[in-house]
Amino acid sequence: MPENSASVRTTDIVITGAGPNGLMLACELALAGLRPIVLDRLPAPSLEPKANGLAGQVVRILDMRGLYGAFSGNPGTPTPVPRYIFGGMPLDLTAVQPNPVHLLLKPQPEMVEILTKRAIDLGVDLRWGHELIDIEPGDDRVRVSISAPDGAYELTARFLVGADGGKSLVRKRTGIDFPGITADGHIARTGHTTIPAELRTGDGRLEVPGVGTFELGHHSLERGIFVYAELQPHRPLVGTIEFEGGEQYSNDTPMTFDELRDSVERVLGTPLPITPPTGPGPHNLRRTIGQNTRVAEHYRLGNVFLLGDAAHVHSAMGGPGLNLGLQDTVNLGWKLAAEVRGWAPEGLLDTYESERHPVAERVVMYTLSQSALVSPGPEITALRELFGELMQLPQVTTHIANLLAGSDVRYDVGDSHPLSGHLFPDHTVETDSGTARIAELLRPARPILFAFGDTADLAAVAAGWTDRVDLVAATCPEPPAAALLIRPDGYIAWATDDFTPSDHGSLRAALERWFGTPGSLD
Repeated sequence: MPENSASVRTTDIVITGAGPNGLMLACELALAGLRPIVLDRLPAPSLEPKANGLAGQVVRILDMRGLYGAFSGNPGTPTPVPRYIFGGMPLDLTAVQPNPVHLLLKPQPEMVEILTKRAIDLGVDLRWGHELIDIEPGDDRVRVSISAPDGAYELTARFLVGADGGKSLVRKRTGIDFPGITADGHIARTGHTTIPAELRTGDGRLEVPGVGTFELGHHSLERGIFVYAELQPHRPLVGTIEFEGGEQYSNDTPMTFDELRDSVERVLGTPLPITPPTGPGPHNLRRTIGQNTRVAEHYRLGNVFLLGDAAHVHSAMGGPGLNLGLQDTVNLGWKLAAEVRGWAPEGLLDTYESERHPVAERVVMYTLSQSALVSPGPEITALRELFGELMQLPQVTTHIANLLAGSDVRYDVGDSHPLSGHLFPDHTVETDSGTARIAELLRPARPILFAFGDTADLAAVAAGWTDRVDLVAATCPEPPAAALLIRPDGYIAWATDDFTPSDHGSLRAALERWFGTPGSLD
């Protein structure tokens, strides 16, 4: 809280939006020793269960930061799922090796609760009830106007990050275009329900007599899409998407449970005996008219950045939202910290957009593809039949699995090794400190230069970066390479299979490209 609401304070980084993405970015910055200010217009964390889980590489990212146990309730390591859904059709992953598709079911309010506690523990300045009302970007600073319970005040920040959702005020005030499309006729409804026990299986599926068995996810039917997910015991979530009729409704009018029940009956073609949920809430009951698919023209304008839904919105089919947004955070966090700390090489902040913008465009491609596959019409029915045949081919299944997980993402890091640009392989290694997985060693969010063998030459080359890059001597039965340089976000910046004098120059170039000029910053 400001001591004097009329004063203008100066700070390094302001984040607006205390959803999962804004909070995760704040935690990333705090791990680097910074104390960002996070603003949110709500007086307390929202209890509305918007997102319902995490799917893809983001589960490994949480594990990399030591959050997997808190999110999953499982003290072990992430385990991929044997099956998933693409375009409303079952996707058998049992033959995909390695299987990259991880799934973690967690309502958004619980995610926010976990990340809020982490942020507070790390010393983040978290301000609920403080609403961003205007910004004034400058050459090297951003002036931020804020409305708060104790009165309006202003901050002057070196950087402003808009994690303030699809209707982002930050994006609008900076004039960044948000091109894309809106499916106006579509109308989606979701709600928590009570369903008779005899219709629910013991493994999270729903059996509807005369229609079929529904697993977690989106299911295409002739009259629309039916959604089913029992994310919490005895608290099933059902939903529908209908492709016309949206113009009859307004989001200003609350949806009733009868409206949800009628829509479910229309889509299934038979009544489903659902009743309102019992027990403590909050309970989901919402209607969304239209489907926006948009990607911001730029993720950065001067010292202002966009993150998560402020930068991209798309269909929720396949659960890509937080897989995309939370990986935005770990990509941006260490780069912002490097700039504030004074060791960022020229152009490092620009790589946030150059790396993450194409990933969002790829997510848009496959979510639109899935939306097409679940649309009504005989042509789409024929296309689904053909696509179903293709999905029986191992190479197709593997391709789609990597697409959904985001494990096909490869950044241009300037190094040609097959591992470079990809997320790290999580081997268990022996180090001077004992046995650990690579994910566990990345929890401090510092870059690591792994040496699987003699470290003398590596140490000599990397000597000028020891204040910001950790050198770890490691062994394992089948090392992924002779040496690996892993960035704080878990992506490999450089690798070699046989570290020889000819590799000294490429390692120096990688260190300079990502971690600045050599020499102590003290």
